[in-house]
Amino acid sequence: MDHKSNIASTIAQITGLEVEQVYKLIEIPPQSDMGDYAFPCFVLAKTLRKAPPMIATELAANEKFAESDIYTVKNVGPYLNFFIDRGFMAADTLSAVNEAGDNYGTANEGEGKNVIVEYSSPNIAKPFHVGHAFTTILGNSLARTYKKLGYNVVRMNHLGDYGTQFGKLITAYRLWGDEAALEEDPIKELLRIYVKFHEEEKNDPSLTESARENFKKLEDGEEEEYKLWKRFRDMSLVVFEKLYKRMGVEFDNYNGESFYSDRIPAVVDMLREKNLLEESEGAQVVMLEEYGLPPCIILKSDGTTIYASRDLAAVLYRDETYHFDKNIYVVGIPQALHFKQVFSVLKKAGYECADDCVHVGFGLVKFKNMKFSTREGNVVLLEDLINESVSKVREIIAKNAQDRGDNMTDAEIDEIAEKVGLGAVVYTYVKSGRERDIVFSWEDMLDFNGDTAPYLIYTYARTRSILRKALDQGFAPATDKETLSKLTSDDEYELIKSIGDFPEAVKKAAATYEPFMISRQISLVARNFNRFYNNSRILGADSEELTKARLAVCEAVCSTLKSGLDLLGIDVVEKM
Repeated sequence: MDHKSNIASTIAQITGLEVEQVYKLIEIPPQSDMGDYAFPCFVLAKTLRKAPPMIATELAANEKFAESDIYTVKNVGPYLNFFIDRGFMAADTLSAVNEAGDNYGTANEGEGKNVIVEYSSPNIAKPFHVGHAFTTILGNSLARTYKKLGYNVVRMNHLGDYGTQFGKLITAYRLWGDEAALEEDPIKELLRIYVKFHEEEKNDPSLTESARENFKKLEDGEEEEYKLWKRFRDMSLVVFEKLYKRMGVEFDNYNGESFYSDRIPAVVDMLREKNLLEESEGAQVVMLEEYGLPPCIILKSDGTTIYASRDLAAVLYRDETYHFDKNIYVVGIPQALHFKQVFSVLKKAGYECADDCVHVGFGLVKFKNMKFSTREGNVVLLEDLINESVSKVREIIAKNAQDRGDNMTDAEIDEIAEKVGLGAVVYTYVKSGRERDIVFSWEDMLDFNGDTAPYLIYTYARTRSILRKALDQGFAPATDKETLSKLTSDDEYELIKSIGDFPEAVKKAAATYEPFMISRQISLVARNFNRFYNNSRILGADSEELTKARLAVCEAVCSTLKSGLDLLGIDVVEKM
């Protein structure tokens, strides 16, 4: 049962307020002894012409609340506080969770709605470094979350496969390219010559002009330049796909910037027909003073396109093809102005879909005393980071197994290390609000007792172990509500309540574009479970009935953790 909705409906009936308004006003008290939900009565003071504490007192005495056997109501100052019956909450929550299993948190709020999530979007011919992982992991989680809520999700990888950098790369390849090195390790070789181009360009301006000419030829469809570009693109995709597969990241569409190049003339014509294009220093721009923004360049002075012109073409294509309800761009915060300009141009041109386009920004990725620059060749490859994480986790798992006398095979240890090590990296990107910068620390990432993927996965594995032992002893989780209603202790109540709040956390994650809402909730579930585990006997409970009820809690913990971790893009393991 959705207790919050039920309470909101009752308050709306009594006060005449809209249910949605009441629902948004209902709060979670900061301390459990203040109840499960609280309704602030300030909103009624003006219409009722009474002080909020008096309104709360009168509402608490209303007979509609007295009729409920699910919760009790108390007035605390200007608040109306609701206390859900613990036995009812336990039975109701655990029955729903264990019936749903791995599908716990699924909803149908997005039925019939199309959501496009654009994420990852690496630049062709450049290494996939830890900075690219932010958009990839964040976008993957959002796509999974919207899918969980019933939306039709289109996963877009808007590849950076066009632009002046390819003119530079073509020039660099012709001057310094090593064919054997390109075949052996294409990204490494392409990065080498790209870095060399920028080193040489500082002292040789003719290289800059050569790059511009080559990109113009590419835009004009010259055969030789096109073949080189396509070769660099195909080689890069093979490398990227290998990493995506390892991370469990999928896409429905790889339409990169190049895909929209032949659609740009139509965009330019449209803007010109609407009298929105103006010339500025030789370039074609759209003025955006009314939006408080600088002009948006559509065509550069030499007639070539830029990001904005290609993104405009992309939005119109997506609107025409998918009729999207939401078009989400998971791109770093530094690109905020760019997207404001693109969306504003569309709005000025009269396209309603502009209001359904959303830029989801995120912070920077840092290591101590280190900055990233592809031009300088100073990058930390994501694959290297994952490999290092897996290696470190493997050492920990192998040592723990040896200390326990557990005869795990090398293959078992490798499989666990891969999932936990990869999970440790992924969780680092989603454990906090997306706009916060990430500073990597192995000590923090691999702490089996901290807010980390290893801690969450270990909690899942520990809980699974309890359920296996129980089965060996002939105990199965209770399913009848009468038995489940026995779970009323403080530790049981806090744990079950945090499990019951998980579906709301999933909805909040989608509404705010914050996977952090999910990671925070399952972290709370894990901490509450471990407190419960340390303070309560499960297999040795006071009665067989209580043992079975507590095993049902364990089952629900597993369903919640597995569902939450999956939404973040992290796999669980059955033993550690």
